[in-house]
Amino acid sequence: MQVLAAGNIRKMKTDNSGDKVAYHLPVADGLVDMNALIGQQITLRYLQEINCSHCGRKTNKSFAQGYCYPCMQKLAQCDSCIMSPEKCHYDAGTCREPEWGEKNCMTDHIVYLANSSGLKVGITRGTQVPTRWMDQGAVDALPIMRVSTRLLSGLVEVVFKQYTADKTNWRKMLKNEVPELDLTVERERLFDLAGEELDHLMSLHGFNAIQFLDDAPLYHFDYPVIEYPIKVTSFNLDKNPMISGKLMGIKGQYLILDGGVINMRKYTSYQLEVSVV
Repeated sequence: MQVLAAGNIRKMKTDNSGDKVAYHLPVADGLVDMNALIGQQITLRYLQEINCSHCGRKTNKSFAQGYCYPCMQKLAQCDSCIMSPEKCHYDAGTCREPEWGEKNCMTDHIVYLANSSGLKVGITRGTQVPTRWMDQGAVDALPIMRVSTRLLSGLVEVVFKQYTADKTNWRKMLKNEVPELDLTVERERLFDLAGEELDHLMSLHGFNAIQFLDDAPLYHFDYPVIEYPIKVTSFNLDKNPMISGKLMGIKGQYLILDGGVINMRKYTSYQLEVSVV
């Protein structure tokens, strides 16, 4: 068995410049080329230590995907408004870290449609295009609006959520049960359904705060998968600290092994050893 790397991990880095999405797993100070391991027998071993991704302290449990409890309680990036941007309270003067909020929330966000297990609406910072969609395992994605703040992106998303999903069915995504969709047609359908509510938001926040992206390019992603699972079974490193199997592919932030799948993002800040036979 050959040990490739050992140390704290982060979510996999993605790149779509080639024919397939390319994945690299950050381990300690290095990167493991995960695409190169597809088809090989790999082992992931949890080394029984977690270090907060912000402060580095040892923690018995990971909170908010990689943080210790004190950091989870004090950091703006761990606040509830990150998951629910329509709850942004920056204007109320109660942001945990106003400078972080100015840099990350008071900036342009993209409202998009994606197809990872069916149609869904979502939002992301402009700097996270197209990374956000590869992390979700989307096969297609289409930016439909650019808005001036994270709060406004959340309010727009709330409007669209009345007419379509806002979450990915991860099991269907991993089994590649993805219907064919024309996202440009879906965009126009949703604009028609939500027209009055969008006009109302524009009247409240200013017509320059929302930009419709009628000519935005459609993004398409092919994932490096030999074979998709018929049934999805998840590995849990907290219960079983060593997992092994033939790496059949990668999609989203999941490794697909012949005996189950593992969400690598879930184990951010865990110390893992990665090896191949």
